[in-house]
Amino acid sequence: MRVLAYELRRLRGLRSTWLLLAAVLLVDAVVAAVLASQAPAGLLGAPAGARLLTAAVPLIPLPFAALGAGALGALSYGHEVRHPGLPASLVSYPRRVRLLLAKLLVVGPVAALLALATLLLDTVAVHLALPGAVTVAAWTDPAALSARALDALTGAGLTGLDDLPAAFAPLALVAGHGVPAALLAFVLLTVVAAWTGVLTASLTRSAVVGVLLLCALPPMLETGVALLLRQTGRPWPERAAELLPFQSGIEWAYGWVYGGAREAASGGAALTDPALLAAVAAPAALLLLAVLLLQARRRTL
Repeated sequence: MRVLAYELRRLRGLRSTWLLLAAVLLVDAVVAAVLASQAPAGLLGAPAGARLLTAAVPLIPLPFAALGAGALGALSYGHEVRHPGLPASLVSYPRRVRLLLAKLLVVGPVAALLALATLLLDTVAVHLALPGAVTVAAWTDPAALSARALDALTGAGLTGLDDLPAAFAPLALVAGHGVPAALLAFVLLTVVAAWTGVLTASLTRSAVVGVLLLCALPPMLETGVALLLRQTGRPWPERAAELLPFQSGIEWAYGWVYGGAREAASGGAALTDPALLAAVAAPAALLLLAVLLLQARRRTL
């Protein structure tokens, strides 16, 4: 508990923590608003709405919130290397491992809160920035709602979101079919990015190199997952292909891995497909194992 309290005080006491969090919130909201202002006229479907809410930009390896969380994790470890504040960072292996785990336990919830805060701000920004000619499909079409949202409305005696006052219109952005699951995956992705930032910085003892490795991992991981799914005869999960805020390797991976369009490659596989979960979990597990083995050979954190 003392190590957790120490890590929380350190993270909270660094000015860079608050500057980074504020920058992520500001940039994310601005990007989401700009993307929403450029939305084509007509109905806004769930996949496009999810990408707006997560401010997913092509050619960026991760959403801005995930990048910010990864940078926060890397800075957490990098600052410890430059300015060690606990004797535990200089002594036995078990104590250094406990300090590393404390960093993961503190950074994880902070990353989750950052993701939720960006989603809240982006929902408001997207709602205000959408052109008048754009209509969110879930607002006018009950069939476009997620099952739980539709059940909640039915239980309240309503037939759709348009029965609610106009002030509730932003709810349509998060109530579309498949959107809640995609946003939950976005939060989890942000937490994993924060943990990865800590671990990559631990491997290299450099916050800058840790962030660079974090940016390089998604293209390799997505391509590896696509190759594994093809070898096992499973299609890429449709929800992952359409709703998750992955932007780095999917588009071109479908071209050369599957030899066809993304629509032809996607199928009905679930996000809980064992092959997909194994492919995603294996690199993270290997990274953690490498960090623990490396710490065993070091005399300092």
